[in-house]
Amino acid sequence: MKVIPFKIPKSSKELIRYQVDCQPYFYDKLHQHPEIQLSCILSGEGKLIVGDYIGRFEPGDIFLLGRNVPHVFRSDDAYYKPESQKQSHSIIVFFDLHAFGNEFWTSEELQEAKDFFEHLNGCYRVQVTDQESFIRQIQQLQHKEKLEKVLGALQLVDVLMRHATLRRLNLGDQMHNLNEREGKRMEQVVQFLVEESHRQLSLEEVASVANMSREAFCRFFKDRTRKTLVTFLNELRVNNACHALLHTDQTIAGIAFSCGFANLSHFNRVFAKTIGTTPREFRRQATITKV
Repeated sequence: MKVIPFKIPKSSKELIRYQVDCQPYFYDKLHQHPEIQLSCILSGEGKLIVGDYIGRFEPGDIFLLGRNVPHVFRSDDAYYKPESQKQSHSIIVFFDLHAFGNEFWTSEELQEAKDFFEHLNGCYRVQVTDQESFIRQIQQLQHKEKLEKVLGALQLVDVLMRHATLRRLNLGDQMHNLNEREGKRMEQVVQFLVEESHRQLSLEEVASVANMSREAFCRFFKDRTRKTLVTFLNELRVNNACHALLHTDQTIAGIAFSCGFANLSHFNRVFAKTIGTTPREFRRQATITKV
């Protein structure tokens, strides 16, 4: 299977595709596709990397991704262990805007929905007043067929347009659409960084993964992520640190070193700059919230 572009398994005339992913861990390759994607996480935790954004996903999260947005839902390392009994479960609705031809969307009744889809740029976190009810509404689409399926999907779109808060996760105004060669190279680099971020990495080592010189790699990486390698790597490490602070009793110093930071003071500075608070305060606030 080619990494970029990713082929959604559906017929060429299928406007709506409902997909259930239930396995030990989610598909872990950076990929993109021309369909709009609505993803709901039912179980499983990990990192969401999409464009210039690195963050966490957990059960109950709903994300809306525009067309041709490079992304990966990378499950936490615990889900990859052979002895793990963990499951990653998500439901996904794909909207193919071109399945029925452009004329389908030119009608006055669908113009608002067409404009909504066309203005999607990047990835959005979806929040509605009754999140659980909306998740059930998404799940009900699995049992619908033909016209009922299309109407059910349009009802989801209506909720997204009128009743949902969409918080854009990407900072850049434009997402970089990767061609197949660029996508494969970026997938290799992102996979390497995710797996090796726990240790010290040199620019030369990362550039070699992309089979590029230092200078060429720096331009390539920043052009496609809008971040330097150091910034991207720091955010990846802080993301891992947040998870450790919430789910382990490891010392802050221990977390700093296990996540790839050379010393505690540097970790504290980077963490505060990225999250807006210190690691100690982050853990304390999380503990209060749980109580």
